[in-house]
Amino acid sequence: MTPPRDRPAKPYGFRPRPRTQQPPGPMAREGRDHVVLYGWHPVSQALSNAGRHFHRLLATENALARLNEAGVALPIEPEIVRPSAIDRLLGPDAVHQGLYAEAEPLTAPALDAMPDDALLLALDQITDPHNVGAIVRTAAAFGVTAIVTTARHSPNATGVLAKSASGGLEHVPLVIVRNLAEALITLGERGFTRIGLDSDAGTSLDAVGPRRPAVLVLGAEGKGLRQRTTECCDLLVRIDATGAIRSLNVSNAAAITLYALTRSVGTPG
Repeated sequence: MTPPRDRPAKPYGFRPRPRTQQPPGPMAREGRDHVVLYGWHPVSQALSNAGRHFHRLLATENALARLNEAGVALPIEPEIVRPSAIDRLLGPDAVHQGLYAEAEPLTAPALDAMPDDALLLALDQITDPHNVGAIVRTAAAFGVTAIVTTARHSPNATGVLAKSASGGLEHVPLVIVRNLAEALITLGERGFTRIGLDSDAGTSLDAVGPRRPAVLVLGAEGKGLRQRTTECCDLLVRIDATGAIRSLNVSNAAAITLYALTRSVGTPG
């Protein structure tokens, strides 16, 4: 007798749970239709973003009291849980600070919707979610208009990336493109100065000065910018380090370069 075929898995659908019921499962449930956010800054900033739509919010009593004290409005009824319940979803090493949420991804704007005076970042196959999250946080600090990234060879805006971004995802949108080189060509045709960061570049960052509109292009640590990406840049610049260690983490390099590009032109209000 032929054994029955396995039934296809049912799509994920949110079902409200009683407030006292513990969430099941040993891992956070990430999928195409929702993202996982945890920690004070990622969750509180997301709750304050009218563009976020939530499926689920877990909070400890202390975290909920902190949200109330901060005046954060809750668009969804929270489930009150013990810290160990969130530990079971994320693992014991995740610093969740008593907050865990499942939400829909934010809508990605189109490349042609970027304003004519925009300051953009473009990420060339940076795959480490910690680095990308730190870049998003830095971008939010310097008023970057948006971050251009590809659908492939880039981490999803969820989990560790969102935690590392410390709420920055709610302030700096991600523009998802199919091909980074084509996106840079399009931006160049619109008058954007395309500035690639390269430790071996012949031009120092000090010689560039503030630019708008501009797109700062960052490559992955170790590999740097790909050849095709380099060919699409108007300028290649280096950061002159004077200490014993000459190489910088890509998120630190992004912060230094953004400071140089914005120090006298200000940031959009």
